[in-house]
Amino acid sequence: MVESGARAPRADAQRNYERILDVARTVIEEQGTQASLRDVARRSGVGLGTLYRHFPSRDALLEALLRRRFDHLAERAEVLADSCPPWEALTRWLDEFVAGAGRYRGLPESIMATLRDDDSPLHAACLGMRRSGGALLQRAQLAGQVRADVTAVDLFALANAVGWIAEQDPALTGRREHLLALVLDGLGARPRQA
Repeated sequence: MVESGARAPRADAQRNYERILDVARTVIEEQGTQASLRDVARRSGVGLGTLYRHFPSRDALLEALLRRRFDHLAERAEVLADSCPPWEALTRWLDEFVAGAGRYRGLPESIMATLRDDDSPLHAACLGMRRSGGALLQRAQLAGQVRADVTAVDLFALANAVGWIAEQDPALTGRREHLLALVLDGLGARPRQA
């Protein structure tokens, strides 16, 4: 989409942009989020300068690849909040979040690295998703279903940890749901002891 008053990109520039994104998706699926940008440029058939004109940093490239997914997760949080009880909405959303974190090796680490980096394009792309997940957390806390001392940062750190653990060993990938269930058990509100 072109902003009002801005020129539309040239057709060849738009083709390069799309080709770089397509190739980057493949390269990052193969090599993880720390994949060589030089390899992305070479396999796209463009120079490294062209890649950097479109994506001035690794985070900018990841942001372009992940923006739709993050927007989808933000929208899913709203849908789940409207259609499910608080605990169910939170757990279903976290399951989708953790499942998606396994899409690219290194993604949980990349997300955590940008959590507090306001200047990162990936941070900005995650913001709406984090706010929506935080709203689900707050809703479950208000319903007395999640410990009051859990913050949204805690929630994302734990969810990313499950994603990271699952990518370390194929045997653990199949236990992702179990690991998430253990985390959710820890988040659950506990009755006060006398």
